[in-house]
Amino acid sequence: MWIGWIEFDLLLGDVHSLKGKRSVLRPLSAEVRRRFEVSVAEVDLQELHRRTVLGACLVAADRAHVVAVLDAVERHVAARPGVELLSARRREVTSDD
Repeated sequence: MWIGWIEFDLLLGDVHSLKGKRSVLRPLSAEVRRRFEVSVAEVDLQELHRRTVLGACLVAADRAHVVAVLDAVERHVAARPGVELLSARRREVTSDD
């Protein structure tokens, strides 16, 4: 069993409140969840309205699938209008680790 996760440090565009932040993050999270079948959550910087850390993770039978899905999720988030990807940090581990 392979477990993979990725964290995105994001700068949100024209957002001036936490309500505005939610209006950007909810559709992005839902789309990533639906399209890539991964778990998604805001994992840090919840109190800031223009910055956030969004995490996504999945479990799969082989490492190649985990890497392919995380690559696709990263490309998708990086291409999202109104969201600037500042950095991405990822890791893949096996259940034997």
